[in-house]
Amino acid sequence: MYDRILLSTDGTIASAEAESHAIELAAAHDAVLHVLYVVDEDVVTSYSGDEYVDEAEGPEHGLEELGEDTIEDIRTRAAEHGVEVVEALRHGQPAEQIVTYADESDVDLLVLGTKRRPAEYRALLGSVTDRVLRLTTRAATVIKTDVSE
Repeated sequence: MYDRILLSTDGTIASAEAESHAIELAAAHDAVLHVLYVVDEDVVTSYSGDEYVDEAEGPEHGLEELGEDTIEDIRTRAAEHGVEVVEALRHGQPAEQIVTYADESDVDLLVLGTKRRPAEYRALLGSVTDRVLRLTTRAATVIKTDVSE
């Protein structure tokens, strides 16, 4: 049923349960797991950079390292389940990059994590997952995580 599954992750607690679900699903279907981390350009450009000596110390570098570490952790866990992983790290608007990658890779299913939040919060700020669901025409599974803030 599923040959290519896309897990989009940001390395947060909301992604942790989605990661486990995606690995188990890929193992059950003998599917290739595509793991995507998007360096959010809005986060990178929102910092003035005054506190950084050079670009290697800036927020983009830190987010890239987080992405690489997150992908590596998922690849290690997936290997324990015999799941093949295709890695991708991109820069840009997360929702748009996720949908574009899904289309380019012709994935059968997107697996996305989200934090369970009050309706008032979502009405004001929304989420990347909400936007992906509005933009994609592909099947998607959303794993909700309760978090205390």
